Amino acid sequence: MTIDLAQFHDAFFEESYEAIDTMEGALLKLKEGAADKELVNTIFRVAHSIKGGSATFGFAEIASFTHTLETLLDLLRAGKMQVNASVTDLLLKSVDVMREMIRAVQHKVPVDAQRVADLQLDLELVIAKPVAHGAAPPPPAPAAPSNHTVVLPSIPTNEHHWLIDFVPLPQLFVRGNDPLRMLRELVGLGTLEVAVDLEHLPPLKSLDPESCYIGWQLSLRSEVTQAVVEQVFDWAEGDCRLKITDLDAPLPVGAATLSWNASSMNSVGPVPAALDKQDASPDAARPSGDASSIRVSIEKIDELMNTVGELVITQSMLSQLGAHVATAAGSRFVSGLTQLERNVRELQESVMRVRMLPISFVFSRFPRMVRDLSQRLGKQVELKVTGDQTELDKTVLERIGDPLMHLVRNCIDHGIEQPHVRKAAGKSAQGTVHLDAYHKGGAITIEVSDDGAGLNKDRILEKARANGLVEANDILTESEIYDLIFVPGFSTIEHATDISGRGVGMDVVRRNAKELGGSIEVRSTVGAGSRFVITLPLTLAIVDGQSVSVGGETYIVPLTAIVESLQLKASMVSKLVGRGEVFSFREDYVPVIRLHDLFGVEPRFRELHEGILMIVEGEGGRVGLFVDDLLGQQQVVIKSLETNYRRVDGVSGATILGDGSVALILDVPGLIRAASMRQLAA
Repeated sequence: MTIDLAQFHDAFFEESYEAIDTMEGALLKLKEGAADKELVNTIFRVAHSIKGGSATFGFAEIASFTHTLETLLDLLRAGKMQVNASVTDLLLKSVDVMREMIRAVQHKVPVDAQRVADLQLDLELVIAKPVAHGAAPPPPAPAAPSNHTVVLPSIPTNEHHWLIDFVPLPQLFVRGNDPLRMLRELVGLGTLEVAVDLEHLPPLKSLDPESCYIGWQLSLRSEVTQAVVEQVFDWAEGDCRLKITDLDAPLPVGAATLSWNASSMNSVGPVPAALDKQDASPDAARPSGDASSIRVSIEKIDELMNTVGELVITQSMLSQLGAHVATAAGSRFVSGLTQLERNVRELQESVMRVRMLPISFVFSRFPRMVRDLSQRLGKQVELKVTGDQTELDKTVLERIGDPLMHLVRNCIDHGIEQPHVRKAAGKSAQGTVHLDAYHKGGAITIEVSDDGAGLNKDRILEKARANGLVEANDILTESEIYDLIFVPGFSTIEHATDISGRGVGMDVVRRNAKELGGSIEVRSTVGAGSRFVITLPLTLAIVDGQSVSVGGETYIVPLTAIVESLQLKASMVSKLVGRGEVFSFREDYVPVIRLHDLFGVEPRFRELHEGILMIVEGEGGRVGLFVDDLLGQQQVVIKSLETNYRRVDGVSGATILGDGSVALILDVPGLIRAASMRQLAA
């Protein structure tokens, strides 16, 4: 019976991409000089795992290229070659090629064979001449012996004698593992002797071709460490019993052994006495502890999230019905609904945690970009990362990657100065770009900052007036001037390059942040640097909101945007030229937005002192929303308005209330921008 290995391809591709990212991160930490053995071992393990998996699945081109890369890494690990800029660049190019080859195989498109061949040749040239690439000079030749000197042959002092008990479990073949491939790998590490256990081999009629019945005791003499030996069996972890012992003595007397090489893989022999057959049981082979996981497609998680969302709506409907039941049975019904609400919230939080991923998945792509871009521009830039374990929804994570990429590129290209300019300004020649992420008020905040030249307000304003974006006599605040950099096509660079200067990037940053229900704020100091603060919701599926009424309509205001709600006296409201209705709030004048005017609804109250004023904030600004009444807080499921209708300014989505009616979820940053536009038009 033939095993269909294609069923394991998706897992291989996914794990390979993760492993390559790990490999790239380790390469970026390598310093010039003698290689850090721990880092090189990490890189070697990745290459070895990908090579073994590729060979198993028949991806010969990947296996061949990775084998050449392994040889170079082995030289670094053995200290026969030192790390320098050219070697690091070559290894990073190899990472790119491996990623492209895996992607090509995954999508069944041709591999760029010429590029692979050229890079493989470069690797082989470095391997052939390690001294020319930074290896330590060869030791001086020993002095000629006198007539009374006896020269003894050199004996390796770091050779190990490894005794390996390898007992596969019956499901080893089903998982796509090949013991012969593992034995071939061991042959390449040193001198291998093998004893084979045939004790559990059943009669031919009872034999299941998908089950493994034999085990091996392996004797390996090699200079490699135990970690290298363990790498050979990485793919069989959990599907075998593996015991590795460092011995100074040969195999026990009486055990029949055979010398193995690449062409003698079908030899078998009697089981050694040292092989403990009882340990071959499945229970004995299972790893201790509960550190296990399963891979689940994001589509299944999305379906589960949608179901939980509908459950939240149903629970809300039942809660409204329960409020009108006054009997004794109704009291128990309400008590049960309270318990249901608690359970639904716990379920929703559990599902959300499943979707949560650390933002390090995005941050990890930037060290390579910073290194390459700073070298290209002739700048010295250090990337500082904090808060990379902060978690947010996978959908948000995927869509914030490109905006962050634009911001980091701009920090390096526009913000950080050339080394001689920085020194002249009394700064360190090396600039710093800082990525930070943290939770704040039920949302996640991501900051991208640099210690460069900062934004030149006068130059931005001059360029905006030249482009007709701002009238000659208009007076703008600092934040309004900074907002101009997000206008599509706006750039202060005189000559565009292939890196930046075309004005397409910052507008994408703001648009993506808005589409995610977030906002972006700019802070800058001339000569000291700039900071871009992005605020995003933790999830796009469910939001905690405050429901408010305006006439016969209900609107939802996200709780994270609410500062305070209050009732005004008539004397507290003023009218300012160019700002409309305002009121004094914490030493500032806050503009008032009448929701009934904005959405064309007939309100119950028109005088500000009769209704409720809700102070909300977003994108660094505040406004007061005038509503008729506050209805209560509730958890609502966000439904896309664009998917089902069209985009509406000031509205981020809609939800279904407990009575089956539809309520609009307000986009607070959009409302604040609308208030600013009204002020400019007034």
